[in-house]
This record gives sequence, C-alpha cells and structure tokens, in this order.
Amino acid sequence: MTIINVLLLVLCLSTVLFYCYGIYAAITFANHPDLIDPEFHPPVTILKPICGLDNYAYENFASFCQQNYPEYQMLFGVCDAEDPAIEVVEKIIQQFPDVDIHLVVSDLIIGTNLKVSNLANAVAAAKYEILVIADSDIRVGTDYLQRVIQPLKDHKVGVITCMYRSLAQGWVATLEAIATATDFHAGVLVSNQLEGTKFACGSTTVIRKQVLKAIGGFEAIADYLADDFQLGYLPGKIGYKVVLSNYVVDHVLGTTTLADAIGRQIRWARCIRVSRPWGYLGLLFTYGTVASLLFFMATKGSIAGWIGLIITWMMRLLMGWIVGVNILNDLNTKKFFWVIPLRDLIQFAIWCYGFVGSTITWRGQRLKLTKGGKLVSITTPMPNA
Repeated sequence: MTIINVLLLVLCLSTVLFYCYGIYAAITFANHPDLIDPEFHPPVTILKPICGLDNYAYENFASFCQQNYPEYQMLFGVCDAEDPAIEVVEKIIQQFPDVDIHLVVSDLIIGTNLKVSNLANAVAAAKYEILVIADSDIRVGTDYLQRVIQPLKDHKVGVITCMYRSLAQGWVATLEAIATATDFHAGVLVSNQLEGTKFACGSTTVIRKQVLKAIGGFEAIADYLADDFQLGYLPGKIGYKVVLSNYVVDHVLGTTTLADAIGRQIRWARCIRVSRPWGYLGLLFTYGTVASLLFFMATKGSIAGWIGLIITWMMRLLMGWIVGVNILNDLNTKKFFWVIPLRDLIQFAIWCYGFVGSTITWRGQRLKLTKGGKLVSITTPMPNA
C-alpha cells in the first residue's frame, strides 16, 4: 500500500479504538450506583439567566418550579427591562406562589458575555450557599434537585454538571441533536473515564458559593464564550472535584434553519479551537466515518477497504446507540441512528472550517475570539436579538 493508504488505515484503527473506549466508558458510567440519600437536601438557589424568548420558555421555567424538594429559591436574571421573556417570568411568579421566585433586572455589564452579567447580577440576591445554574432552554423532572445535589455530600466536590438530550423539532434540529447525543457526549464520557470531568455544561452547573468566590467570582469568566466550561475548569485547577451527574436533563431545541444550526456549530468549533488547540486537533482521531470512507476510496474498493469501512461504521453506530440510546435515552438517536454517518460527514466539514476565522455572532453581538477563548466585542450589543 502507498504511504497515504497506510496513514488512512492507521487513522481508521485509531478511531475504532476510540469507539471501543467510548463504549467501555459509557458502560462503566451506566454501572455506577445511583445512591440517593433522602435526608440530604440542603437549601439551594437556582440561577436562570435569560435573554430573549426561547421555544417553550414557560414549560422550561415551570419545570424548575415543580421540584420535590423542601427548600429552594429561584432567581431569573435579565439585563434588558424590555426583554420579552420577562412576561413569561411574571406569569411563572403568579402561578407558583409557593415557590420563592424573584426576577432581577439590571443593566450592569461586567464583561463581554452578557449571560455571565445576568448571573452576576442575580447572584447578589441568592440566599443559599449552593447555586444551581441552568440555561433557559433546559427542562427537568420533579426529582432533578434531589438527585443532582447528591455528590455534594463529599465536601471535596465543588462542581457538578449534567449531560443532556435534545427535544428536537424539524430535520435540521434532529441532525444537531443526534450529533450532540452520539458525538459530543461520547467525548464527555471518554474524558470522564480517562481523567475525570474537568469542565461543566450549561445544561446544569452546581457550584458552591465558596468555590465561585475562590475562582474570582463571575467576573473571572465574564469575557469567555464558554463560561460553563470555565465554571468547571477553574475550580478543578485549584483542587476541587468536578462530578458528572448521572441525571440527564432535557434540552429544548426548537425548529431552526440550516444556516443557524451550522452557524452555532462553527461558533462552538472555533471556541474549542482557541480554548484547547491541541484537543481540537486531536478530534481528527474521532472521525472514523470519514477516515474509513477515504481509505475505501484510496484502495479503490479493495477487500481491505471494504473491511475497514464495515468495521469502522459498525463500531461508530454501536457507540452512538449505546451512548445516545442506553445512556441518554435520546429519542432522536433511537429513531434516526442510521443518520449518524451523514451527520459525521457534515461535522467533519465544520471541523475543517473551524480552523479558519476567529469572529462569531452570538445573541446579536459581533465578537472576536482571542487566545484562551476570551471574547472581544466588535459591535455594540443589540438588545433582544
């Protein structure tokens, strides 16, 4: 075989090993005991940053107000007094009078990331030591709080985060949801198995106030695009344990256009590239679908090419099924798991494109990503965008 064929074969083998380890990591995670102490229920404050009106906002917000939990507070933070989501929050306050809910409206900006400013403004009214942060498009069950706070029984644990499954509408959103379930979360489980969790996700970040203070407060992450990542990464650097909960939340992903979906993926790709350049380059060894297809073409449909293609795609689909269906119970993956190879090809193209450019558009802001994932504003923020 030529040198190119050998390199492609090595790449195929490395991706198969990744898929095997992803399966192992998922099975190990699933077998971890889910121990619930009904007597452990410290009071918590839920922080909910909002900017604009998401799909099914009322249902998302209401799910946090229906917790089987004895004592908790819920704070909504928004910077624009004319934000359309405020009307929904006011309705929530009226319909759940027994829940301690408050709306914090403040235009105080502490950095380029307006979401973090909303959190910083809201946390000033937090009554309790334990903070639970969740994005506005997240929906949970009534047992959410009781289950996600359990690791805090260990005083060395400073941060807890959750995986999520997407409730998608439309074929574009479905493709995005499948990629999240079978690719992103496979990487999360592999990372958790190899070195433990070193980051947090916007789906849920549970953090103690003392830990937040130790990393410099929300001011320390106010200029980062991946603020959720930093809320797990920084505490880990100073010795706190970061735990991946076995509770899976729902992410409401409404109808979207192909352009918007690709734009989000490019934004995330560029963010990963500038934040963790070597990690981004290492993603090459996870694209077995592409590597095996190129090997098949390079060997002109030889027996070796067919074997490489079949084994690689089978292992990719198996990992996708175990992570997406068995671990996340993602209905998109269960129904359309055969679309995984197509989604991988699209994702590979986005990964390649992510190597160029450093500007993004987010919530109506034109921003530039700098080294380490920090943001620099290019244009003036546009409210309600």
